[in-house]
Amino acid sequence: MDLDVFQKAYQLSLEIHRQSLEFPRVEQYGLAEQMRRASKSICANLAEGFGKRRGSVQEFKRYIQIAIGSADEMLVWMRYCMDLGYIGEETHARWHAGYREVARMLQGLSRSWS
Repeated sequence: MDLDVFQKAYQLSLEIHRQSLEFPRVEQYGLAEQMRRASKSICANLAEGFGKRRGSVQEFKRYIQIAIGSADEMLVWMRYCMDLGYIGEETHARWHAGYREVARMLQGLSRSWS
């Protein structure tokens, strides 16, 4: 997929996936799994919505809104990770900035399809 926002979200999700595999075993089916799902959901919703855009612009925009929700969800999971000591402040800051940028890019994408 050629969308810049997809590429950025995809790279973040790969980093989240790799890092979350190092979380404590007790978190692998909790926090780590939730983070992997939410981060991948952004990419999946963009791809599915983009594929349906020819049929309905409104449908595409609905998928973008779902992706924005997942980006916002990631902010909560990342805060838990930092507060629980699974990631450092530097990683949290980088991921936080990345997902804020993804959310802004998604909002811009949605506006451009008005």
